[in-house]
Amino acid sequence: MKPDQQSDADSVAAPSASSAPVVDARELTKRYGDTVAMDGISLQVQAGEIYGLIGPDGAGKSSLLKAVAGVLAHDGGDLRVFGCLINSEKSSEQIKDRIGLMPQGLGQNLYGDLSVEENIDYFGGLRLLSREELRTRKEALLRSTRLERFRDRPMKNLSGGMKQKLGLVCTLIHEPKLVILDEPTTGVDPVSRREFWSILSRLLKEKGITALVSTAYMDEASRFHRVSLMHAGKILASGEPEKIRMLAQGAIVSSVCADASQQVAAVHRLTQTFPQLEVLGQDMRIFVDQPDPASAKAEVASCLQGIPQQRTEVLEPELEDVFIALLRKKDLAGKDEKNSAAQPAAQRHPDNGLAIEAVNLSRTFGEFKAVDQVSFQVPQGEIFGLLGANGAGKSTVIKMLTGILSQTDGKGRVAGADMRTAGRQIRERIGYMSQAFSLYLDLSVLENIRLYAGIYGLTRQQTAARMDWILDMAGLRPFGKALAASLPMGLRQRLALGCALIHRPQVLFLDEPTSGVDPMGRRAFWDVLFRLSREENVTILVTTHYMSEAEHCDHLALMYAGRIVADASPDQLKADVEKEAGKLYEIQTGDAQAALDRLQAAGYSSAALFGSRVHVLMPDDEQALRQMADVIADTGVLKVSPKRLAMEDVFVHIVTRLEAEDAKARGEKI
Repeated sequence: MKPDQQSDADSVAAPSASSAPVVDARELTKRYGDTVAMDGISLQVQAGEIYGLIGPDGAGKSSLLKAVAGVLAHDGGDLRVFGCLINSEKSSEQIKDRIGLMPQGLGQNLYGDLSVEENIDYFGGLRLLSREELRTRKEALLRSTRLERFRDRPMKNLSGGMKQKLGLVCTLIHEPKLVILDEPTTGVDPVSRREFWSILSRLLKEKGITALVSTAYMDEASRFHRVSLMHAGKILASGEPEKIRMLAQGAIVSSVCADASQQVAAVHRLTQTFPQLEVLGQDMRIFVDQPDPASAKAEVASCLQGIPQQRTEVLEPELEDVFIALLRKKDLAGKDEKNSAAQPAAQRHPDNGLAIEAVNLSRTFGEFKAVDQVSFQVPQGEIFGLLGANGAGKSTVIKMLTGILSQTDGKGRVAGADMRTAGRQIRERIGYMSQAFSLYLDLSVLENIRLYAGIYGLTRQQTAARMDWILDMAGLRPFGKALAASLPMGLRQRLALGCALIHRPQVLFLDEPTSGVDPMGRRAFWDVLFRLSREENVTILVTTHYMSEAEHCDHLALMYAGRIVADASPDQLKADVEKEAGKLYEIQTGDAQAALDRLQAAGYSSAALFGSRVHVLMPDDEQALRQMADVIADTGVLKVSPKRLAMEDVFVHIVTRLEAEDAKARGEKI
């Protein structure tokens, strides 16, 4: 089968809507004081489908999920679940035995001091399962989630991904007809995220369960049959992900300057014409309100006349691009702050060689080696990404480089000095934004800024100047007297960034700075980082769980079990994976789960389920494509098409290979 071979069917249909919906919401409203959490929300969830709610914090996702689960009363509208009108505590009780609810937060429905097995037994007891029912279901779910050999481990000692898998087991132990999952993969690394969705899809199909799931990750839309995009308590759009992508007419023009030094000038020129622009390393992604590829490309070329481009291509918009375009066209995107954070060229930090250097850096905690001979170099002005699964050692590396934690062995140098012995003068050259919020939430925005200015010994004049910069950079001028705790997550994180930059450090460390931040907030945050790097020559070392954010970095180091296992630019890492494992293909079939099972059984270990489609890495030749097509021939193949490799694919491939090698070394079955 050749790429793009397709039958008359355009896509795989979601479960039939002929029967009564499992969830039927009409004009639901909910207020918390002056805050409107749900503002006339209407949707229907059909039996057997995975329905996604996608949107930022404060969009109303959790309120809607809690209302459907019967644990939150709504103020107005009509809500029916399994055909039962939910309008009182008594009516809610009628459906709770058919519902499984997994709340937001890693392990929030679990007990830390209980073991994996004890948690499952506890939830089985709550659901009044017989001893035999509990034993049978428990063993099946432990096998499905690969938690068998961890049954005696306390929950508090599990990784983030394992906590979420255990939470899913406890949610499904009574075999509910409707499972409600509130941001189940937030804070979970890409390998665990992909495994979580694979397990969930298989279990739901086997048991005929319906799922209503919320997420802040736009790239997870492909996991769902249908989605609703939510913002400020309203639904912006609903439908199949592919059809929603067509709601905002436009194209993405991807362009790379022939001379990297001209990128800042190119971005400045583009932002005057195109309000939706994202910079990913050397790549500029411009959303053009023009669906015709040739016309879109011509518009960008005209804007960049005189700035030669190394490469320009037109791509289809991702769902995140569409979401932001819809907000922009409805005047919901907020004030554009792109030009407010710029600093004069005179403020640039000088190039003094390497800004960060790790040489065989190691750290042990008792018998556990958290960091094992880590080495890398970061030149001044570069954005350097440190990637890795939960517990890989990323935060420990940052703490050693900033002098917060001493190393067991090796050397860490920042701004030319060993941070163990660096004096105050050197320490003042670095800024640090920790994984936990580095703000005082009971202080106002202005009070937080003044506090940090005092810590770094700024004069009154310096404080006033930097305060102006921070308020403009973070879009916080209207919120100066507001408590930090009252700010939306995106603004709060930009305030934290501003406080870390109050003293104009030449090296900035950011530990998962955008976890839980909505797409608009993340893009605004990275726009600031780009300008700091390119215009002020600030060196930035950042850790992140968002693989799309890894594309923003000039260079990446991937950590696994405390070691650096890959160290290159994003483009080079993708090229290395393609050379090792082949091209990425997307397969549409009449039965995606069956296709996945057949591919995995045939040795296609990279095969993964994405809603109604399967992604797989394989050699880019006709024979390989024919062999793959033969394996899944009885699943009703509709279309096979090549896809661009994403950083998530790179991360998952490398980490999965290393996990398999480790399992083989331990003599375990893979």
